[in-house]
Amino acid sequence: MLVYGDQEVCEHPCRRIGRLRRGFADAGCAASGLERHGALVTLFIEASELAQGLADREFHAAGMDDPTPAQDAAMAVVMALAGHVAASWRSAGSSDALPDAAELSDSLDRLSTLPLPDSVTMRRAEGYAFYSLYPEAYLEAAERLPPCFAGSPVVIGLRSIGTGLAAMAAVTLDARAPVTLRPVGPPFQREIRVSERLRAILLANPEAAYVIVDEGPGLSGSSFGAVADWLEDHGVASDRIAFLPGHGGELGPHASDRHRRRWAEAVRPVVGFDELFRSGKRPIPTPEHWFADTLGPPVAPLEELSGGAWRRLYGTDGGVPANPQQERRKFLLRTGKGSWLLKYAGLGLTGADVLERARTLHAAGFTAEPMALRHGFLAERWLERGWRLTEVTPDTVDRLADYLAFRALRFPAPPGAGAALPDLLTMARTNIGEALGEDATTALDGWTADRLAGLEAGMRRVVTDNRLHRWEWLRLPDGRLMKTDALDHATAHDLIGCQDIAWDAAGGIVEFGLSDEQAETLCRAVEVEVPLDRRLLAFCLPCYIAFQIGYWTFATGSDPSAAGERRRYEEQWKRRWPTVAGGIRYGVTAPRGD
Repeated sequence: MLVYGDQEVCEHPCRRIGRLRRGFADAGCAASGLERHGALVTLFIEASELAQGLADREFHAAGMDDPTPAQDAAMAVVMALAGHVAASWRSAGSSDALPDAAELSDSLDRLSTLPLPDSVTMRRAEGYAFYSLYPEAYLEAAERLPPCFAGSPVVIGLRSIGTGLAAMAAVTLDARAPVTLRPVGPPFQREIRVSERLRAILLANPEAAYVIVDEGPGLSGSSFGAVADWLEDHGVASDRIAFLPGHGGELGPHASDRHRRRWAEAVRPVVGFDELFRSGKRPIPTPEHWFADTLGPPVAPLEELSGGAWRRLYGTDGGVPANPQQERRKFLLRTGKGSWLLKYAGLGLTGADVLERARTLHAAGFTAEPMALRHGFLAERWLERGWRLTEVTPDTVDRLADYLAFRALRFPAPPGAGAALPDLLTMARTNIGEALGEDATTALDGWTADRLAGLEAGMRRVVTDNRLHRWEWLRLPDGRLMKTDALDHATAHDLIGCQDIAWDAAGGIVEFGLSDEQAETLCRAVEVEVPLDRRLLAFCLPCYIAFQIGYWTFATGSDPSAAGERRRYEEQWKRRWPTVAGGIRYGVTAPRGD
């Protein structure tokens, strides 16, 4: 099944360097405490992305990892900011404890004087963006390494996110700037490609210990394993190799026997979110106090809503499917001023973008009121007395049309965002073929490369909702229909991304179970405000269903209700695909392949 994808951003390095300079100056003016600390973490992530982008660009040019002046200079910036984050963390954001700013300024100067490319492609680190992975956790995890790893070990970060995480570990271990590597090859059989010059650097000290840093491991742990394999194959004893991963679990089902044996015996300390922020043993206050200046002090302990636990508060526990592994961390906070949803929105600029989108949607009356963003978590008003949408009425279709038109008008997508139509077609063929057999994919045969190119040329990509399921809509006591979970699915850890509003129109038709007449009403209402390509809609319908089949297939491993949801979409496909393949649907003639 094809479901997941990476988010990338392209930018001129000098523009990023300028933003780092301005951001650091602004951070110095921020109020002390969590606000300043969060600003420093944002800068650290921005610098880490730049270092990753430069290193990957040179990797692809050379076909291997090889040290260069640009990589060294970029990593010096990351190390300087890692030092500021570490000092801020240990002093609860006090400005008095921060290092001298001269080191960072000098590092930025050295980087900016080098010949830099016009554009660098940087990957948004999924741990920071989606999975509440905090760089401070690696500061503390590194402190738990045995003494044999404390004597200035060789720290190796795995790109992408390992670029910055390794710098955090290096600061704690008083080590030199880390080496970063890009594991490549099949997902479950990664390998590294190292130049002779870099090999000599990595193996210069025959007595050195090694610390390999990344998020994960995932289904195989082959990225961690590839680096450890290389070290062992070059004479490094396994007891001189430690790992700093993102979680304390075992390797996934696709791990090799060699990797699984090593992982079971390896040193691999982890500090998780709850220990880091909720134990009350750190200088930074616990999350229920992050918003006290705006929402007031808590009157009850935080209530965990992650992993589908939110369903019980709306009386839908067991009646609504969930994908716990993909859900963002979320809590219910109760203060004297009311009840508030605290949801992880992402560190750095990712969270800032979500906050701005939340404010815009609330001002238009579509979503709950956002209150503040603090160190990755967005606080918004909890819709206490709303109930889940069960019946589709005429006003429901009108509300959906208004919502889609508003998003299309107000949220243009950044350049390069979202999967191309051929990639969506590949996803649909793969998922439907695996779920229903190759014969079922004949519904897609008419979508030729030429036809898709014509559709692509007319697309108007926007930050689509991508989450229009009925349970994401709440009816309030005054009759208003409110959208929940509306902020970040176009930038989620999947391959869809930002699409034309036709994608959301297809999602609304499927999720609301609209009849032909209702679907036509929806489309015409949207067209009053924005263009809606009916042929593109005809393409999006089968692709949307195919994506949902893949999504809920992956979810079956973590929530039993997901299997029923997958079957629901499979039945949708069986009912619709003959019509989609050769007939007329919602005013669109689907291509016949002639």
